[in-house]
Amino acid sequence: MPKIKAPKGSPSIDMTPMVDLAFLLVTFFMLSASFRSSEPVDVDVPTSISDKIIPENVIVVTIDVKGRVFFNLAGVEARRELLGSMANKYGIKMNKDQEDKFVFMSTFGCSMSELPKYLNLEANAQKKFPTLGIPCDSTKNELKDWISFGNRAALNSGKTAFVEAKNKGQKPNVNDFKPKFILRVDSKALYKDAQKVIDVFRDLNLNNLNFITSMELAPI
Repeated sequence: MPKIKAPKGSPSIDMTPMVDLAFLLVTFFMLSASFRSSEPVDVDVPTSISDKIIPENVIVVTIDVKGRVFFNLAGVEARRELLGSMANKYGIKMNKDQEDKFVFMSTFGCSMSELPKYLNLEANAQKKFPTLGIPCDSTKNELKDWISFGNRAALNSGKTAFVEAKNKGQKPNVNDFKPKFILRVDSKALYKDAQKVIDVFRDLNLNNLNFITSMELAPI
């Protein structure tokens, strides 16, 4: 008997489920990602072979090449509490739009009297904002208040996060939720400018200060 040949056909794969999955993943990452705000100052930090990662609950003080001081605190709720404390002490009134912009922006460096005007600017204009940075000299030391109130706000938000993690059945380490202090200094900045900021931390008895560096290959 002659053999019956089955009709040949090219195999096909339905790619619709894979395309749907790809779009779902893209959507998930877009909605869950925390986008980094534009930095108002560029700092070229020295290199080192340290492999420590910057933690989440962190207070960062930056010194640029001109010796100007900038400040940053992680966490939306901590920043909102911090702004309220500083505004009350210095008698500065903020509207709702300025408050919301402050809690979501990144590093800033200006005096309290300049802050409302600074917050009204767009990110590109903030980089060109004429300022001497956050005052930290003996006659006017606003940086000390930013660090002090920021530490208090970070402790409160860290405590809340610790309790939430514990309620979820996790076994969190309380030290992981305490604020960490970081100094980020331009490699060409003068030592006396860094010393002023270090002295502020010492006056507040906050001695666990870390320094940011860029990665460097370890010697073989």
